[in-house]
Amino acid sequence: MSDRLNRVAVLVLEGAKPLDVGIPAQVFTTRASMPYEVRVCGAAPGLVTGGDGLSYHVAHGLEALGWADIVFLPGYRHPDRDDPPPAVVEALLAAHARGARLAAISTGAFALAATGLLDGKRATTHWHYTRALAQRHPRIRVDENVLFVDEGDVLTSAGAASGIDLCLHILRGDLGIAAANHAARRLVAAPYRSGGQAQYVPRSVPEPLGERFAAVREWALHRLGDPLTLEVLSRRAAVSPRTFSRRFVEDTGYTPMQWVMRARIDVARELLERSELSVEQIAADVGLGTGANLRLHFQRILGTTPSEYRRTFSGDAG
Repeated sequence: MSDRLNRVAVLVLEGAKPLDVGIPAQVFTTRASMPYEVRVCGAAPGLVTGGDGLSYHVAHGLEALGWADIVFLPGYRHPDRDDPPPAVVEALLAAHARGARLAAISTGAFALAATGLLDGKRATTHWHYTRALAQRHPRIRVDENVLFVDEGDVLTSAGAASGIDLCLHILRGDLGIAAANHAARRLVAAPYRSGGQAQYVPRSVPEPLGERFAAVREWALHRLGDPLTLEVLSRRAAVSPRTFSRRFVEDTGYTPMQWVMRARIDVARELLERSELSVEQIAADVGLGTGANLRLHFQRILGTTPSEYRRTFSGDAG
């Protein structure tokens, strides 16, 4: 890794939502474990009127987008009424052309959509605005039932809390899962919420069952080295395997066994980063049995080998 800090710009537009602004600013704040520098900016330096009775005094204008490696677009009020100013759209396009990633939180997806960079790609936004986004930008494949979508150079997320999930996802890709989990603990946030997990959309499902399923997932995360079958998990939830499977997919976007496999791979990733255990030992510890089995699933899910992953993200990577 380069000694230069990764540069993060948070673009505050008129009507910006305070949580959406604060999440990337806080997640990527410079500290020993976080090699990032954050600049909060607006269409021009000075006062920006926000939503929810708050205003922001930003130190930087659009020049910060020319400086940044990643630009966050927080959500803002009434996104379906007007596109952002032309100068903002031009600066976003210029940043993207220069190689910066653009990441929208909640209704910030509308500002990103105004650039045309989401055309032909999957994207999401807060569930209340997914229909408006699809109508305003019909070339975007709007997915209302995910927490975030990573299209490589453009990323979008749902409501404010999923902005944390998106930021942790970016950290996982930049610095590895150990750093992302460390940040999650600092934020007292869930470290394992995939982009495929469903948004909370009001539906007629008894809430206690949802809480029970969340408790089963937490229980499973502490027992990944044990045999975790559909029968074991559904018995823990006190429902039939069929009901468990159906509800699990609704809640997470994965079947129970897909979710368990990804959780095991995540623990394996952290062990590869933070320990000198052999691949065989790690495979046994996370419930995958053999090193060959771990290599198989690692390649299928992450597109790389455990050894190559360790070289990339271990403390010796430089």
